[in-house]
Amino acid sequence: MKIIPAIDLLDNQAVRLFKGDFSQKTVYSDSPWDLVKAFEKTGAELIHLVDLNGARSAAEVNKDTIRKMRESSSLRIQLGGGIRDMDKLKYYRDLGIDRFIIGTTAVTHPGFVDEALHEVGQERVVIAVDAYNGNVRISGWEEDTKLHYETLLKRLENQGITEIVFTDISQDGTLSGPNLDSYRTILENYKFNLIASGGIASMKDIMNLIAIRSNNKLFGIITGKAIYEGKLDLKEAISSMKKQA
Repeated sequence: MKIIPAIDLLDNQAVRLFKGDFSQKTVYSDSPWDLVKAFEKTGAELIHLVDLNGARSAAEVNKDTIRKMRESSSLRIQLGGGIRDMDKLKYYRDLGIDRFIIGTTAVTHPGFVDEALHEVGQERVVIAVDAYNGNVRISGWEEDTKLHYETLLKRLENQGITEIVFTDISQDGTLSGPNLDSYRTILENYKFNLIASGGIASMKDIMNLIAIRSNNKLFGIITGKAIYEGKLDLKEAISSMKKQA
């Protein structure tokens, strides 16, 4: 299981939002490529990179920053936010992005998921399932689809998706701990490799998630604000997980 540091880009800065609210942002770096280098030194193997401008409106504000981040390190990068057509997916594939996170379009245009699977393969397509009070939200978490996340999960399973990132939006950026009930539901009822995201603030939170994992289907744990705020020592967390492997 991997500890995956998160970098959220908004207007070319590394930020964190509180519960996905764009009006409640904290800026952590004007040079996100330096964060990638720093995370590499801690032993991280994978970066979770989210283009918030892209997620919100498919804008390409952060395109050059993403390229610079890719060029700054050999770390594997999974990228989400605004990947809603094959041209953009192919652009980032050619740029050297390793895995592609599809969120909004997985809900609005399921056929795009099939195209992505065909183009880059199962192991490189990850679906972001972001929920608030059980309902999936899209477009930078600003639109409520009225679709329960389990309805979406059943469809994704039928489409051949093998890995998801699940975020409880009500916990994200709060440092209040993960929603263990939602993760337990997914681990017990679905075959996905699960990446947990939202509210993970300490080694205790990580250990609580490990305690509910089923058949090693908990692929990874994403953490962002806890690292930036000094609540979680990333190097220590990664080292601890490697010892348990």
